[in-house]
Amino acid sequence: MNAIFAAIFLLSALLFLLHDPDGFLAAMLDGGEKAALLCLSLLAAYCVWLGFFKVLEKSGLAQGLARRTLPVMGKLLRSDDREALLYAGENISANLLGLPGAPTPLGVKATSRFLAQGNRYAADMLFVLNATSLQLLPTTVIALRLAAGSASPADIFLPTLLATLVSSAAGVLLLFLADKAKRFLPQMRKLERRRGTHVRRRPS
Repeated sequence: MNAIFAAIFLLSALLFLLHDPDGFLAAMLDGGEKAALLCLSLLAAYCVWLGFFKVLEKSGLAQGLARRTLPVMGKLLRSDDREALLYAGENISANLLGLPGAPTPLGVKATSRFLAQGNRYAADMLFVLNATSLQLLPTTVIALRLAAGSASPADIFLPTLLATLVSSAAGVLLLFLADKAKRFLPQMRKLERRRGTHVRRRPS
């Protein structure tokens, strides 16, 4: 992936240099300045929210919230591993707050435990929940809009909530149906084989 991005950048730079040699250096410097300002803006937002999540962890509130979700998580992920479900609950809680980076290690720990137990369904469901990422507070996108000079950076709150709610519900439903189909198809094949054997054995 790094090689692909490097090739795209070099090709774009070469074409720009051939098309407008005088504007090449000015554009590079302007782009670098904007990138640095954006990184600083995001760094401030990340520090605030990651610090906030660290306070939740140290105070026990994150674990308490995860424990309250244990019954729902157990049914959703079809698992009774309390430790894995706690990791998964904290992972989803961090995603709900839109905290960048914080959910990843928790999700990796939960997925590792699920796979070690052979619970592929739980690992797949947690992946889907992370990919669709239901968010109550889209902090990263709000920070990006603020850095870009948006007059109302938090206006995306309701659209983001609705969009991620629909995507999460659709992802959960599709995985549920795929799991049902995976269990149902082998039974249908066995039934068809039995019917075929019965037809061949029936006297003419």
